[in-house]
Amino acid sequence: MSAKKTDQNPPFEESLEQLEALVEEMEGGELPLEKLIVRYEQGTKLLKQCEQSLKTAEEKIEILRNKDAENPDFETLETNE
Repeated sequence: MSAKKTDQNPPFEESLEQLEALVEEMEGGELPLEKLIVRYEQGTKLLKQCEQSLKTAEEKIEILRNKDAENPDFETLETNE
């Protein structure tokens, strides 16, 4: 049985969907100022989570790119000469 960790951020896609929903709700013009401020705070947290997820992904890609550059895997091409 797997327990869901509460200290981890939701997946990038989920955070992005939540952020988009908040923005749409805020742009609707129906929320009072107090709720707008709360939504803004929530959006700021979600934005930071998304940015961190993207930064982590970029770092992983860079590590993989450097690993491939250190150990290139060349294939021999056959020629008809």
